[in-house]
Amino acid sequence: MASNHSQKVEAIADHADADNDSSHVNAKSIVLSNEAKVEQANAHSLINPKKEITFTVGTNDIAEAAHQIADQKAAAAKAAEEQAAAEQAAAEQAAAEKAQQEAQQAAQNAAAASAASAASASSSAATTASTETTTNKGTFKLSFYDPSVLGSGLGYGGVAANLSVFPKGTRLKITLSDGTVWYRTVNDTGSFAAGNPNQLDVAMPNSQIPSAGVLTATVEVVG
Repeated sequence: MASNHSQKVEAIADHADADNDSSHVNAKSIVLSNEAKVEQANAHSLINPKKEITFTVGTNDIAEAAHQIADQKAAAAKAAEEQAAAEQAAAEQAAAEKAQQEAQQAAQNAAAASAASAASASSSAATTASTETTTNKGTFKLSFYDPSVLGSGLGYGGVAANLSVFPKGTRLKITLSDGTVWYRTVNDTGSFAAGNPNQLDVAMPNSQIPSAGVLTATVEVVG
C-alpha cells in the first residue's frame, strides 16, 4: 500500500509535461522505489514486532525460591521429628520387653531356688534320718512329773533315769505303743531309780500328763 507521499509524487509525475518523458519516468521510479521501501518496512514490522516488557503482578523468582527452600526445610524437620518419635517408641517398647523378660527370668530363678532349697532341706532331713543311729534298750515303764510343781527349773525337755543305766546327757528316743515319739535328755534322777532301773520319769506339765499315769514304751539311745 502506497503512502501519501508516494501518491503526491505520482500525481506530480502525471501532471508533468507530456513531452518531458524523462521527468515522468523519474517520478514513476521514485514512486515505485518509495512503495517498495514502505512494503519492506511493513513486512519487517510484521516479521519482527516490537517486544513489549510485561510484568506479572505478585511474581518474584527470589521470593518463590525462598518459599520453596523454607518448605523443604519444614518437610525435612517434620520427617526428622517423626523418625525421632518412631525411634523413641521402638526404644521404649524394647525396654519394656526387656524388663518383662528380666521379671520372668527373676521369677523363674526364684522358683528354681525355692525348689532347690526345698529339695535340699528334704535331702538334709532324709540324710539326718538315715544317718541317725540308735541303740535299742528295750521296754521301759514311763511315769510323769511336773518339775515346776517340785520347784525344779530343769524344764520339760528332760527325763529322770537310773544314772547307772542312762548317764546324764544321754539322749533318748521314746516310742509309745501308739507310735508317738518323744525325744528327751537325761538330766535328773529320782529316789525310785535305785530300785527301778527299767523306769523313766518323764517331765511334763500336769495338764498334759496321760490319764493312765503309767505307760510302757520302747527306749533307744540316740547317737
